[in-house]
Amino acid sequence: MLSSSDKDRRDLRHFSEPLVSVVIPAFNAFRYIERTLRSAGRQTYRNLEIIVINDGSTDDTARVVEQVALEDSRIRLLSTPNRGVAAARNTGIQEAAGWFVAFLDADDLWHQTKIEKQVNALKCLSPQWAAVYVLHYIINSHDEILRSCRPDVARGYIFARHLTFKYVGNGSALLVRRDVALEIGGFDSSYAAAGIGGCEDLDFELRLAARYHIEVVPERLVGYRQYPGNMSSNHLQMGRGALEVVRRSLAANAPLPKYATKSATNATQKYAFWEFRQARNTYLSLVTIWSIARSEPGFIVRLVLDKSLRLIQHCLRLVTTTANGQAPPRMNRSKFDQQIVPSPVERPDETEQFRRHLMRLAAVDAELSSMLEPLAKEFAPAAINHKPRLRSRTLESDI
Repeated sequence: MLSSSDKDRRDLRHFSEPLVSVVIPAFNAFRYIERTLRSAGRQTYRNLEIIVINDGSTDDTARVVEQVALEDSRIRLLSTPNRGVAAARNTGIQEAAGWFVAFLDADDLWHQTKIEKQVNALKCLSPQWAAVYVLHYIINSHDEILRSCRPDVARGYIFARHLTFKYVGNGSALLVRRDVALEIGGFDSSYAAAGIGGCEDLDFELRLAARYHIEVVPERLVGYRQYPGNMSSNHLQMGRGALEVVRRSLAANAPLPKYATKSATNATQKYAFWEFRQARNTYLSLVTIWSIARSEPGFIVRLVLDKSLRLIQHCLRLVTTTANGQAPPRMNRSKFDQQIVPSPVERPDETEQFRRHLMRLAAVDAELSSMLEPLAKEFAPAAINHKPRLRSRTLESDI
């Protein structure tokens, strides 16, 4: 048992660290919000405030948050009319008192060391480094791990590479300096207004990456939940949103070298194609694959071969099931919980062609970074100050 003096020293240690504001937008999140809040509350990094933005929920989301807040005084509930995830996050940024802001979707989970590792990675870097991301697992509604994300990582000035590889991957992986989040205008709510919400995270990341350096902790510290009914399951909306995000980013940062523009466009069209296929939208699937084929004819060949292979595998599973007279047993999956021991991921095997491709995009980033450095020195934000800060009202358009 800790003595009073031990507790005092522990508290002083916690609050000598910069405050981190956790922003959780929640719309009809009754099913998962308690698990998400406890995931945030169990962080080894204790100097947190947890701001839940109840975005016009019509279920018991607010009641559950209030119940958990009785056990954790760091939790604060703000209720607003339903305006979408971007506007909800902007409200959280406005209300945040922390030097850093970490975003957490209301159905995702964090490993208990996530914030500690991110703050430690970022706080020792210069103000030119504005954010840090981690990797993730895909989990189901029972917190079971379905698969790992592809362990592609990059750090530093990564704008051109991020346009193609979209390293961050989800809205619960990023921790950012609050002043920078305000400076770049927060999240863009116009996507939701246009009916193509879902990729606002990518839009925010690209605007961030165009002006600042980004760090990475190459460990899977997020459980990113996918299930029927959540935003990422709206495949038509996600595909259209991704195309529009990259189109806007390329327009806003012109002129990029033709190679980088083509790479970003091709990669995003491939993502959109798979989303349109899952949405069973034949027209958009055909339009998108025609655009891909004009610049990369081999994609269709690989698509046909992959389809044939998966069909053969499916037939083999059916034969095996019929021969045994029973369905294959359900897989025993690990759960994303506090027992997981995160470890650095290994880079995937890369072909020579992929390495050359990555090197060309890295060279573009190096050139863009050299052009940005004089501006960065002139307009660099202030050094970290752990004292309480006044809340800015920069994002007035989303109040």
